[in-house]
Amino acid sequence: MALYGYARVSTTDQDVAVQEAALTAAGCAIIRTEKKSGTSRKGRTELTILLDFLRPGDTLIVTRIDRLARSIGDLQDIVRAVAATGAMLRATAQPIDTSTAAGKAFLDMLGVFAEFETNLRKERQLEGIAAAKAKGVYAGKGRLPTIDSLEVRRLHSEGIGPAAIAKQLKIGRASVYRLLSGPEAAGRGGRAEGDVVSSTQEMAA
Repeated sequence: MALYGYARVSTTDQDVAVQEAALTAAGCAIIRTEKKSGTSRKGRTELTILLDFLRPGDTLIVTRIDRLARSIGDLQDIVRAVAATGAMLRATAQPIDTSTAAGKAFLDMLGVFAEFETNLRKERQLEGIAAAKAKGVYAGKGRLPTIDSLEVRRLHSEGIGPAAIAKQLKIGRASVYRLLSGPEAAGRGGRAEGDVVSSTQEMAA
């Protein structure tokens, strides 16, 4: 009977050392780690390797079940895959042990909570994006925000200095100075050509 450990973090700047220490203390001689999102099983090669290694009587150990999956569907698939090999699943920081009825029940409950937490996070992100769009400051993935020169000049006309304008609009001071000293600052009544300036232009200045 072998004990296999699995550790996972979502981003490259996170550290798996704490998980590895817990898995080593639990008796795992082999520990596979990876830095992948837990919202999907796609691309998680280390987990796939471990599932292929499992044999009857073996135990797959994680610190918490959210290291395995963030959705109840994926979690159930993984649990079934472990059970199909005749192995068991255990968590070091939670009372989960698929060799017992109580451990299996607790696993199901935590899977529901993990999925609920993921859905809440997505909902909060969507709410944040909607709020940013309403304020006109959402640029979208991979895009830089834009700078409204009319807003810059309006704030300046109210006596707000360039540095304060830059801080309030979260743009570079160089852009504020350029917009205030450019030809469009002469005071045309309508929207001047170039009123909305890309932050890409700001960076190039």
